[in-house]
Amino acid sequence: MADLVDNHNRKIDYLRLSITDRCNLRCIYCMPAEGVDWRPHDEILTLEEIELVARAAIGAGLSKIRLTGGEPLVRKGIVGLVRSLVAIEGLKGMALTTNGILLPRYAEDLAEAGLKRVNISLDSLDETAYAELTRGGKLSEALDGIRAALEAGLTPVKINCVVARSLNQDLEAFARLTVDMPVDVRFIEYMPVGTCNQWSGDDYVACEEIKSRLEELGPLEPVESARGWGPARYFRLEGARGNIGFITPQSSHFCATCNRLRLTADGRLKTCLFSDDEVDIRSVIRAGAGEEELKALIVKTLATKPQERPQEAAKSRSMSQIGG
Repeated sequence: MADLVDNHNRKIDYLRLSITDRCNLRCIYCMPAEGVDWRPHDEILTLEEIELVARAAIGAGLSKIRLTGGEPLVRKGIVGLVRSLVAIEGLKGMALTTNGILLPRYAEDLAEAGLKRVNISLDSLDETAYAELTRGGKLSEALDGIRAALEAGLTPVKINCVVARSLNQDLEAFARLTVDMPVDVRFIEYMPVGTCNQWSGDDYVACEEIKSRLEELGPLEPVESARGWGPARYFRLEGARGNIGFITPQSSHFCATCNRLRLTADGRLKTCLFSDDEVDIRSVIRAGAGEEELKALIVKTLATKPQERPQEAAKSRSMSQIGG
């Protein structure tokens, strides 16, 4: 199958596919305290429509899919969906991003269905701080989710930590997780995306500052063969079982190597996380479009992918509605 290349000669092989806008947490940078108005069920793509889009995307040349939300594990039928997507000829990688709360219930079944990799969003290892930033979540449940993923044989298990100065996070504790457990901890710069994000320069922490702080634990040796699909740079503490990664959407844009498209839960195709531009795929599907028509639409949409992210970040949706 030929590679899918955009107008700026970037290979596009990765689809982040949001399957729900709903979530069992209310993280402060993702949605307001009162939550957001959920899309009615008839506005959300059905599992069959999601599979149709996935087939078209893979037929167009994409080869990796990550299921996101909201929280994808609250979507009824998630295990069957994974099984269906894994069976699509041409798919080379299947992953999922979750807050981990429901992994003790689903990890083993997801692994049996063909899921290989999982990213777990976790921004604090302090029980009180975690409850505050998630507005009611229990840290113990997220940690149980990490253990469940490891026990189910999912690999790699990656922990995503968004760093914000006002959260007063114990970053060293996160780094020490890689010593004790075979996990990759990735520190992500806080970025101004979504309607609920109260981003300010005062809250922003550059990854170079994070890295310097962690080097007090010991030398960070570069890891040449990172286990990732995206822009993280990986390092390892001496004797550690896992890696430490840094993702720099603010201090060092990675637009030149961006390899992804996004599909929202209500069927809008986005070529850039930071742009409000969207293409309505749901209406095309419900007007009777088949796989070949969707392939053509995906290729046509890709032609609009910007060379660089817009100056002003997207503000038409919350992050939970865009897809994490």
